[in-house]
Amino acid sequence: MMLHIPGVLTPDQVAHIRARMAGAPEWLDGRESVGPQGAKVKRNRQLGEGTPLAVELGQIVSAALMANPIFFSSALPLRVLAPYFNAYSGGEHYGLHVDGAIRAQRGGGAPVRADVSTTVFLSEPDEYEGGELEVVDLYGTHEVKLAAGDAIVYSSGSVHQVRPVTSGERVASFLWTQSMVRDDGKRGMLFDLDTQIQKLRAQHGESEITVGLTAHYHNLLRMWAEV
Repeated sequence: MMLHIPGVLTPDQVAHIRARMAGAPEWLDGRESVGPQGAKVKRNRQLGEGTPLAVELGQIVSAALMANPIFFSSALPLRVLAPYFNAYSGGEHYGLHVDGAIRAQRGGGAPVRADVSTTVFLSEPDEYEGGELEVVDLYGTHEVKLAAGDAIVYSSGSVHQVRPVTSGERVASFLWTQSMVRDDGKRGMLFDLDTQIQKLRAQHGESEITVGLTAHYHNLLRMWAEV
């Protein structure tokens, strides 16, 4: 399942994050955060993991995502890793790769199984050329280039890449979520069911039908969730 979530961050939040990043000394070679395989295809910059600036800005992104009902319904988060921040310019790119299944948490917390990947765009599409996020799944290759503040949510098991940025600069935040429902297909079914329930409730109010469907949703969640 791939899902575009508009307006996760407000324009003011995006402007604040970009201003705090500008000229920061915490930018490092992005290859420091990946293994040997990833280092062969990764050319970008990242805010140093665990630095005060990365933690400060990560808290803004995390709070916005957790407060977003579409993100919560689609990802069904159990554990969420602190967000990272990256930048691409001058031909920088990240070639085809798949995200590691198990991610360590800073501070010695329990490891997180990467079920859901999320990218929150912090640059407007007209600020840079190239830089599309390409996600490959059973239905082909999908190019994603969203407005600043928008997010894309997709399966961490998907092969994906960031195309070379040929002019301007692409800045984004990214993170991984361990879902209560690890299977992407089941998680997608639950999201679709929840979405239809919300539409029925908005159009007709609470009714015997919405109560029955809500019970069905929660019984499926009870059957599939790992907590």
